[in-house]
Amino acid sequence: MSIKVDNVSFTYMKKTPFQVNALKNISFEIKDGDFVGIVGHTGSGKSTLIQIISGLLKEYEGNVVIDGIDYNDKKADRTRLRRLVGVVFQYPEYQLFEETVEKDIAFGPKKLGLDEKEAEERVKVAMDLVGLDYDMYRDVSPFQLSGGQKRKVAIAGVLAMEPQILILDEPIAGLDPQGRENFLELIKSLNECGMTILMVSHNMDNLVEYAKRIIVLKDGELFMDGTPAEVFADKEKVAEASLNLPEVASFCDRLREKGFDVPDSIIRYEQLKDYIISTVGGSYDD
Repeated sequence: MSIKVDNVSFTYMKKTPFQVNALKNISFEIKDGDFVGIVGHTGSGKSTLIQIISGLLKEYEGNVVIDGIDYNDKKADRTRLRRLVGVVFQYPEYQLFEETVEKDIAFGPKKLGLDEKEAEERVKVAMDLVGLDYDMYRDVSPFQLSGGQKRKVAIAGVLAMEPQILILDEPIAGLDPQGRENFLELIKSLNECGMTILMVSHNMDNLVEYAKRIIVLKDGELFMDGTPAEVFADKEKVAEASLNLPEVASFCDRLREKGFDVPDSIIRYEQLKDYIISTVGGSYDD
């Protein structure tokens, strides 16, 4: 299921003294099963873009076509869009509101008109996907859980809608290192099962480890688009977009300054380990 963004522009407070051109003629296509990181400095248009793709913002210029349907068409079935696209906002645990974990996760499926039995089955599957034991947590208040567990409940509520496309806006903000890794492994497993992932993040280190492609926005325009290796190899443009290099890429720059011939393609930890082993000898077990 592809996402085609064709010449999309969006203006806030149009025809007022406070007019802001948030997006300017953005075009790209995301293929079925892709994992795309969307990055850019504050004000670059990231949040506006994902709100348009998810159907939360309307009256934009251009076209967004998902699964062959143009959702800017007034006759389009926007209910189908809500089934196809799931959105996890920053700090999703703040959106919890039901008295038990099960009720919170089941809220969306029931709004789709599913009966109790089918909604319960979706809750069980979603909780299993995020690593929450159904029998242990079903009757627990979500407000009694830890921050990481609350986030899992919120995400399970989105997964229970069975979206084919998952959009995440800074999903790892506020999590400790282990929590970030666990969450990203979950998203990776969903992607490996065929779900298309769009993830907004300021964390370049996580994106290079997990994303297959990175889209860079700058001042509302599409500034860079390519694999993580392609994007971060162009250090001048990365700096122009006010982005930081991943830690591995920065470390490799320091090695080059010391005279080491490190390939520009090395941006991930495993790649760096392989390079060091091949250069100085030894093995992972030494």
